[in-house]
Amino acid sequence: MKEKVYIFDTTLRDGEQSPGASMNTAEKVRLATQLEKLGVDAIEAGFPAASEGDFEAVAEVARKVSNSEVVALARASVHDIDRAWKAVGHAAKPRIHTFLATSDIHMQYKLNMSRDEVLKSAVDAVKYACSFTGNVEFSAEDGSRSDPDFLCQVFEAVINAGAKVINLPDTVGYAVPHEFGELVAYVRKNTPGIDKVILSVHCHNDLGLAVANTLAAIENGARQAEVTINGIGERAGNTSLEELVMTLNTRPTYLPVTTAIETTRIYRISRLVSMITGMPVQPNKAIVGANAFAHEAGIHQHGVLANPMTYEIMKPETIGLTTSKLVMGKHSGKHALHKHLKNIGYDLSEEEIKLVFKKFKELADKKKVVLDEDLEALVNEGVLRTADIYSLQYLHVTAGTTVLPTATVKMLINGAEAFCTGSGNGPIDATFNAISELTQTQSSLLRFSVNALTGGTDAQGEVTVRLKEDEIIALGRGADPDIITASAYAYINGLNRLEYLKENPARTSEAL
Repeated sequence: MKEKVYIFDTTLRDGEQSPGASMNTAEKVRLATQLEKLGVDAIEAGFPAASEGDFEAVAEVARKVSNSEVVALARASVHDIDRAWKAVGHAAKPRIHTFLATSDIHMQYKLNMSRDEVLKSAVDAVKYACSFTGNVEFSAEDGSRSDPDFLCQVFEAVINAGAKVINLPDTVGYAVPHEFGELVAYVRKNTPGIDKVILSVHCHNDLGLAVANTLAAIENGARQAEVTINGIGERAGNTSLEELVMTLNTRPTYLPVTTAIETTRIYRISRLVSMITGMPVQPNKAIVGANAFAHEAGIHQHGVLANPMTYEIMKPETIGLTTSKLVMGKHSGKHALHKHLKNIGYDLSEEEIKLVFKKFKELADKKKVVLDEDLEALVNEGVLRTADIYSLQYLHVTAGTTVLPTATVKMLINGAEAFCTGSGNGPIDATFNAISELTQTQSSLLRFSVNALTGGTDAQGEVTVRLKEDEIIALGRGADPDIITASAYAYINGLNRLEYLKENPARTSEAL
């Protein structure tokens, strides 16, 4: 019988630490419910001690999720552990995840603690967490750069203190696969009591080796993998759930282990994370990129037509990438829309269906056929956002080769109507200037990108912006058949996210 590898998803916590990728509570809950349906064993919902907003989001996820474990991160302190338990204690399956650095460089320059002090703090933290729950995980931050013998000493002590999961993180993405695999094997061989617990790994992708390092760890006995959807996370990101799971799925004889992941949900949740965070998936991304199953070269096309396995090592259907046979258009009714949304992975309430259906009808008047990508954008626009401070009511733009581009904008700001006209170098610049004047924002536009959600000249444009104000960076996203309108939506979404981040200050720099 194959051994199980437990999938610990930290998209809501470590993934959210991607610059500008902060999620509001409604978005976290929506994503958590989809992660549960995906089959992840544990969902790290956030860092409750970081802010009141993060605490509330973790608590709400804990209320909604029943099958997966809900995990709260905490530093090795009484205050953090208290906050973590208060946030997840009412979950059906709660877990406290506490951590402390064990590398010499971190102990000397960040913690200013000796090895003995770190060992005592780690044990005290685990014992205190165990006073609330028997389900406690301990992580040795910067474990891959720690002295292996000291690492084993710390792990032995926290196991004796009651930890049920011990985590070996490659916090700065420094390890290479063979070396990391050897470290995992060394820890397993030289840590008394390790056979009583689950050994986990948490790898970062600074050298592009997070998935490879995680596979090496599994090969050497690790049985929990800490991952994120699309590999998002701090700096270069984390181990990609879809890449790791599909490697195990596609190469079952190489690593004879199994997971509980329902792979046919992978593509949809990848799109959901991309829409919520405003971070597009690059076309050549493994598994879920737009080109992952595309074949342009003639010799490849001939082979695929003769037998797909000539150039495809997995079927697109395995990750849920199928062609819809139901055409949605302006004559489609609410029942058909509800059924189709359910088929592509969205279980919406009656009120949510009403919101999406209204936007669907508006879009269907502009497009002959509404595709799945369009529907996903409508769900994101109509359902996944909480009440915004700023919202667009009206936009009129004048532009051309012989006129000064101008934009007249009507907005709701905290429920009050406001009008403004702005000018600029082009219609989008004029629109942004008018919105900036209305909102009195001092933000800088760091990045602007646009791509088509589908093919065809009537495709919706998807615009992503990156804004910065007072050292806070936020991503904004908007979609509409009109690129200028999509740009306005994206800019306003970014401003709303900036306001959210101001109310919920950036997470502590201590992270696994």
